Amino acid sequence: MLITVSGPAGSGKSTLAANLADALEYDHVSGGDIFRTIAAERDMTPLELNRAAEDDDQIDRDLDRRLRSTARDRDDVVLESRLAGWMAGEYADFRVWLDAPLDVRVARIADREDKQTGTAREETVERAESEALRYEEYYNIDIETLDIYDLSLNTARFSPEAVVEVVETAVEAYDPADDEGKAPIEGVNYEF
Repeated sequence: MLITVSGPAGSGKSTLAANLADALEYDHVSGGDIFRTIAAERDMTPLELNRAAEDDDQIDRDLDRRLRSTARDRDDVVLESRLAGWMAGEYADFRVWLDAPLDVRVARIADREDKQTGTAREETVERAESEALRYEEYYNIDIETLDIYDLSLNTARFSPEAVVEVVETAVEAYDPADDEGKAPIEGVNYEF
């Protein structure tokens, strides 16, 4: 089974994906790790790479090509990135969207990255706006469209352990025999 975990920065994607993969004994593939690898290959910080991606579409396309290939070629994986649900497309068996209010996400990011809250807020908002424009331009994806997801969860309402429990319960309750059809991915341009 291929499970995708998507959501904005600070929503708890990495925490859920790693813990869910452990609980299910699946592999965990992180878009953030892939992005950091691409940044290191180019001798840049992730923020510098994100800014460079505004002018060099091959950065996003390289990341997304790697995500799509993973979805196509592997099984028993939790694939995690902002666009994992979209990039996995028809290969995903179960798609999860995580979110939390901006103030909560900013506080998490500031704590995780040892930054001032104001700096974290500015970078988070700037990054989200930049990425949303690129997703629309490159792939015809409106990142705020959530109807492709099987489960959407506000992680500010639960502990990280409870988030894993909720998602694991949903995944384990899924029975293909009862499946009347997952939401199709339509209109997405997968040209990398």
